[in-house]
Parts: sequence; C-alpha cells; structure tokens
Amino acid sequence: MSLIEAIILGIVQGITEFLPISSTGHLTLAGKFMGLISEENPEHWTSFIAVIQLGTMLSIFVYFWKDLLNILTEFLQNNLQNRVKYSEQSTNSKLGWMIILGTIPIVVIGLLFKDLIEGALTKNLYVISGSLIVLAIILAIAEKTAKFKKNIENVTILDSVLIGLAQAVALIPGSSRSGTTITGGLFLGLKRDVAARFSFLLSVPAILASGMLQLIESLKYINYDLTVNLIVATIVSAVSGYLAIDFLLKFLKKNTTFVFIYYRIALGVLILVLLYSNIINP
Repeated sequence: MSLIEAIILGIVQGITEFLPISSTGHLTLAGKFMGLISEENPEHWTSFIAVIQLGTMLSIFVYFWKDLLNILTEFLQNNLQNRVKYSEQSTNSKLGWMIILGTIPIVVIGLLFKDLIEGALTKNLYVISGSLIVLAIILAIAEKTAKFKKNIENVTILDSVLIGLAQAVALIPGSSRSGTTITGGLFLGLKRDVAARFSFLLSVPAILASGMLQLIESLKYINYDLTVNLIVATIVSAVSGYLAIDFLLKFLKKNTTFVFIYYRIALGVLILVLLYSNIINP
C-alpha cells in the first residue's frame, strides 16, 4: 500500500462512515480496484479498516465532545453519586443508559460471528451490492412512512434497543452503520437529524471497541511502512469524518435521505454491472 492509497482510503472511510452509504462497501470496492484485498488473508484488510475507524471515532469525540461529556457527567451523578430513579434522571443520563443498552446487540452478534465478519464472505461484492440496494429500499420505506415527531428527549429505552438491533444489521457488508440506525430511528418516529445524531452517539462504544480490538490483533501484521500509512489514513479519516458529520446533520434538518437512497441503488447496480462484465472480481 502506497501513501497515496492510504490517503484515499482515509478520505473514503471518513466520508462514508457517517453518510448512510456504507463505508465497508466503498472501502472494499476501492481495495479491490487497488489490489489490496487478499483472498488468502482477508483479516489483514479487516484489521486495517478497523484501525482507521479510530480516526472517525476521533471525529465523533471532537464534534460531540460537549454532548459526550454531559452524558458521562450526568450519568455518573444520577447513577453513582445520587442514585436517582431512572424516571427522574436527566435526559443526558438516560441517553447514557440508552447508548449502553443499544450497544449490546452489536457486541453480542459481533463476538458470536467474529470469524465470519473477518472472513472473505464479508468482502464479497455480490453481498455488498445486494445490501446496498435492499437497505436503500428499506430506507425509502422508512422515509415514506415515518412521522418525524420525536426529539432526542423523546427517545425511549425500547427505541434505543431497537435502533441497537438495527446497528447490528450493519455487520452485513454494504449495509452502513449510520444507514441502518437512521432507518431504525425513522421507523420509530425520530426526526431525521435527531436519528442521525443518536446514530452517531450510539456508534461511539462499538467503533471504539472494534478499533481497539483490531488494533491489538493487527500488530502482528503491521511493519514500519504500514504503520506510517495507518497513521496517515487514520488522521485523514478523522478530518473527513468531522466534515461528514457536520454536513449530514445540517443537511437532514432541511432535506430527506432520498439522495443517499438513489446513490446506494445506483452504486449497487454499478457494482453488479462491473461484476458481470468481469471488470472486477467478487
């Protein structure tokens, strides 16, 4: 992997991690074109991607640092210091519980199917193209049926668990973590920008845990040259990720998600055309 390729992958990771268009799908497509994905050792690629996700994790911390600090502070005050009943806790303290409970599904499913997730099947472009198209259709249904009434303080424990289950669906390549969670939020009546904000907050534990775990496991695959590229790609993903978060939250206050729906379908169809034309391999 060259430095230029690392920069490109960092940009792709940062932008597509937060837009509902699938970072895995775009990174896999880019990796296939660059010849960076080995069918014999797909775990090397999985480790690289998980590590540069720490850059997008950093962008969440920087963008939402006040929210995260308030959630942590009030959660500790309400649950450890003052022992306040859940019904009487502050909105931020309740958000802390929701993030914890909403993270459980992806942790459990991720650990149970860890080998499958890191295997060659999850890099298969047929799977990715199918996920891009199917999840786009489901998001379109959510857009057409959603009520867009709930603000962040109206999100319930049940909502967080259901959105957490939607986040676990993102383990299927091509789905998009933000795409599945925003879709789940819309079905539950959240406003578009609220669904996106909750999606980003909910992603914090999952992305952090995944990145740290893969960082530890990937140390055996990393040499000096790759280390430099990893650092560069991670920094680039952090910057592009911050810009993507800011763009999406502002965009969804006034617009629908249909531009992303059309894009997902077009990309899914394009991948199928490239596959059937033998321009790229699955």
